[in-house]
Amino acid sequence: MIITQVIGEDTRSVEISLIPDSKFQCANTTCLPFITLVTSNIRNCQVACLTQSQCRAATFHRSTSNCELFADMLSQNANMLADVDAISMNVISGTRFPPEPTTTSTSTTSSSTSSTTSSSTSSTTSSSTSSTTSSSTSLTTTSTTTSTTTSTTSLTTTTTTSSTTSLTTTSTTTSTTTSTTSTSTTSSTTSLTTTTTTSSTSTTTTSSTTTAIPKWTITGSMSIARSYHTTSALANGSVLVAGGSNGTILNSVELYNPLTGIWTTTGSMNVPRQYHTATTLANGSVLVAGGSNGTYLNSVELYNPLTGTWTTTGSMNAARQYHTTTTLANGSVLVAGGYNGVYLNSAELYNPSIGTWTTTANMSVPRQDHTAFTLANGLVLVTGGYNLGVYLNSAALYNLSTGTWTTTGSMSIARRYHTASTLANGSVLVAGGQNSSGVYLNSAELYNPSTGTWTITGSMSVGRILHAASTLANGSVLVAGGQYNTNPTNSAELYNPSTGTWTSTANMSTARYDHTASILANGKVLVTGGMGNTYLRSAELY
Repeated sequence: MIITQVIGEDTRSVEISLIPDSKFQCANTTCLPFITLVTSNIRNCQVACLTQSQCRAATFHRSTSNCELFADMLSQNANMLADVDAISMNVISGTRFPPEPTTTSTSTTSSSTSSTTSSSTSSTTSSSTSSTTSSSTSLTTTSTTTSTTTSTTSLTTTTTTSSTTSLTTTSTTTSTTTSTTSTSTTSSTTSLTTTTTTSSTSTTTTSSTTTAIPKWTITGSMSIARSYHTTSALANGSVLVAGGSNGTILNSVELYNPLTGIWTTTGSMNVPRQYHTATTLANGSVLVAGGSNGTYLNSVELYNPLTGTWTTTGSMNAARQYHTTTTLANGSVLVAGGYNGVYLNSAELYNPSIGTWTTTANMSVPRQDHTAFTLANGLVLVTGGYNLGVYLNSAALYNLSTGTWTTTGSMSIARRYHTASTLANGSVLVAGGQNSSGVYLNSAELYNPSTGTWTITGSMSVGRILHAASTLANGSVLVAGGQYNTNPTNSAELYNPSTGTWTSTANMSTARYDHTASILANGKVLVTGGMGNTYLRSAELY
């Protein structure tokens, strides 16, 4: 038995043609990308296309950081539309090279021998009275034929099959002829023996293909433990962690280098803050807004990745924490809700070009601890949250074109501390959270932007709050950590949009909640900090 294990590095390559300042106009106006991701830059969008074998084209929108992946090369179906905010890409046919799978091969050889022996004897005798002649001839012929047959069976489990068949056939024929005359006697004996041996050897090869189970690996730790912080993916692939608290409210900032797995400190914010938001702008800078540090903050700062420094920009009209920020199609940033001693329904827009905030229409319901996400149609969906002892199941849509909010379908369950994730088909997955009875929820719901309605989907195995959710390149959603029955958990689960079900995956090495999760350019998920039994500075990769 020979066992060979081959482990191939997941290396791929593809050539992509770029079409700047353009987006796809489909011949069929109902065509949609098979997945839409939020990536910090065009390189991450290209990597996302690389990791999706069905990706044939992609469009990256600079202002929203939306990366749309298409299964067809759409520029061949219709004309392109001019859009200075977008850059489109086509995969050049024949340049995609997939990875080698991880395989284990087992070879088992069994031998089968078939032997056939035939013997023929002929005797002729003649006699006469005058002379006698005797002769004897013996001829033996042996032939051996060997054939080898190889069959290969591909299985997901290793099976060894051995069979031996032995067949022996013996045939003997005797012929005797006697003739007599009066003149001579001749005695002749001829013996012919033929032995044929056939040996057949068959080799059965069993190939077992094993898919590596994703797992968590520990990477470099931050220099300072922190929770209630923010993380932002930068254009160069690094990750910026800002602020938070470890008992002391922080203004320190660190950078994670995915190539080395090492953290380095960078310029500190001008104001320590926790419960703030961070948004990556189209120009690559990071906008940090609001939060608290003993007082509620309306101050806002900008991080410049090129200089590693922070500068103040225009302040919000209202101080707030527990709010949300969302990047809009025109590059502006929408801030909604939060808390500053009262629950807020106010909303504001930040203009990166001039660095100022303007108020926009108020939400119909004040809320904190809600979620906000930009849909494929450009509208912003706000879900759930909390307001003066009331847990909310309501949802609202913000329209940038009109500057107004409209109510949409309500969730089946009121919840706060939940997560929201956009799926490839444009729907939004809401998972977990807490209800008005204090129950940690394992339920999940799907929002359909076309109908404005919610439907219940499969439930997680564990109810959780203050967890993190990440949409992976393959379209599944990873939920990790959080708090379960007041205790931190290290469990993680994957949601499959095709089946609407959850499956458990590898546990994190450290139980944590109030942490952050960031998708790196290589497709891995970086989890940082949070709270366990104490404030954490550890980080790990999925």
